[in-house]
Amino acid sequence: MKTIYARRSIRTFTDEPVKQQDLLKIIKAGMNAPSAVNQQPWEFVIIDSQDIIDGVLEVHPNAKPAKSAPVSILVCGTPSREKSQGYWPIDCAAAVENMLLEITDLGLGACWLGIYPREPRVKKLQEMLRAPKDVIPFALIAVGHPAEEKPPKDLYDEQRIHKNSWGERL
Repeated sequence: MKTIYARRSIRTFTDEPVKQQDLLKIIKAGMNAPSAVNQQPWEFVIIDSQDIIDGVLEVHPNAKPAKSAPVSILVCGTPSREKSQGYWPIDCAAAVENMLLEITDLGLGACWLGIYPREPRVKKLQEMLRAPKDVIPFALIAVGHPAEEKPPKDLYDEQRIHKNSWGERL
């Protein structure tokens, strides 16, 4: 729970590089996420090219955290790998959350930047990365050493818990 509470969206980073061994730990965490029928419909692209990030910013105005991050990881879905149709976005979201928790646990910071289902963002990244048509950019995770501090946050809200039916409380 400590890591869950400590995970915050970090939008500014130092220039310190992220170690390759840490990047591989982060991706390993993503690959160990649950997926429907164990289909594991994901691919991961490590991006440290400022030209690619600049291209992302052309179609994704909220991707500014990636500009100051020394590296970003693009999580992509491959619907052609699906054994249970329609679940690849859910599977990729589980992978992203695992990665965010590992990033926090490593003492790094990150910001989840949505790509899918915004078609212009998807198409631009497919073109820039020369990705196969069945590889769909899902989310970009800006990763780095935080240049800002955010205290842990507990978002628990008892009013959002229902028992057996809507409106019944614990």
